[in-house]
Amino acid sequence: MILDFEASREFTYHWCGKFTSPNSDWIHMTRSREDYELMVVTEGILYIADHEREYEVHPGEYLLMGPTPFQHGTHSGDCSFYWLHFGYNKESQNHEILAENTNYSPDRIRIPITGTLSSMERIIILMKQLQDSDQRYKDSTLNRYLCSAILAEVGAQTHHSPSRDKQLKEQLYSDILDYISWHIQENLRISQIASHFGYNEKYLTTFFKKYSGIPLKQHLLQSKMEFAKSALSETTQPISQIAYSLGFSDAHNFSNAFRKVTGLSPFMYRESYNKHNVFQV
Repeated sequence: MILDFEASREFTYHWCGKFTSPNSDWIHMTRSREDYELMVVTEGILYIADHEREYEVHPGEYLLMGPTPFQHGTHSGDCSFYWLHFGYNKESQNHEILAENTNYSPDRIRIPITGTLSSMERIIILMKQLQDSDQRYKDSTLNRYLCSAILAEVGAQTHHSPSRDKQLKEQLYSDILDYISWHIQENLRISQIASHFGYNEKYLTTFFKKYSGIPLKQHLLQSKMEFAKSALSETTQPISQIAYSLGFSDAHNFSNAFRKVTGLSPFMYRESYNKHNVFQV
């Protein structure tokens, strides 16, 4: 189901924030609600329902819940999520409901009631900007436009077409490669990469293997070894220093990993390269 809003009509910002459950026994309160609420989950699972159905919202997913006489939690659990309350068309709440296969329209903001965000980081940046604006300026006009920007961003991210899906996947893949390259001299973990892009580890590892043909863990190791080969052949850094610079706990673990990828120990690789250069000269 898709909620359809006319872009030229006015959204009314009410309030926003980020919630983190105090413990695993937390459960969402029971209440009636006359406005809309957008919830973007960053950690854990949000178990929530309205008067029509129940929802499980996972990290990297969102829920846009319309006015309801019965919003309530269904299960307890740890979770964190950003939330945004807003009204539409001067509180008349007269959105339209469309079928899932409805085409994109430039003069409408069309948002499926739940889905996976292609770039949660962009939503979080806008949410934080709105929070800061609300606290700093208390400017209703600025808050209203920032609220509209968040909703338009969610709508844009969830508008699917074969070409757009392909572009989004290509962009995510390229961004992952760049992130690994930038952080290669760290004790980089898959959990860190997933957290940076706003996805859980399982989704990101599945996506990467499907797109590239190799597991993300293998690519990460190969990238580290490519950096190590350059350091071994082009510098005189001690092997232990190269190991530490790549996040390995000691030279022994680094040597085992290097041999697994290249078939040679770091020392043998460096010696082989040096002899090759002497011969070429």
